[in-house]
Amino acid sequence: MSEEKELVKIFSNIKDSDTMEKFFGEIFTPSEVKTIVLRWQLMKMVNRKVPQREVAAKLGISLCKITRGAKILKDPDSVSNRILNKKKW
Repeated sequence: MSEEKELVKIFSNIKDSDTMEKFFGEIFTPSEVKTIVLRWQLMKMVNRKVPQREVAAKLGISLCKITRGAKILKDPDSVSNRILNKKKW
C-alpha cells in the first residue's frame, strides 16, 4: 500500500472530530493546517459564487489558487462539490 493510500485509510477510519483534530495537530504543522483551512475557505466562497477577485482580496491569496478551486467545483461529481452542496455520496 502506498503511503498516500495508508494516510487516506487512517483519515477515513477516524470518526471522532476531537480525535481527528488531535491527529491533525500531530502530523501537520500549524502552517500546514492554516493552508488547508485557507483552501477550504476559498472553496466555500467560490461555491457561494463570491467573485474570485473578492475572494483573493478577502483571503489575501492569488487568483491562481482560486482558479484551481473553481475548476474543481465545476465538476458536479467532485467530492468537494458534493460536500459543499450536501449531496449524498
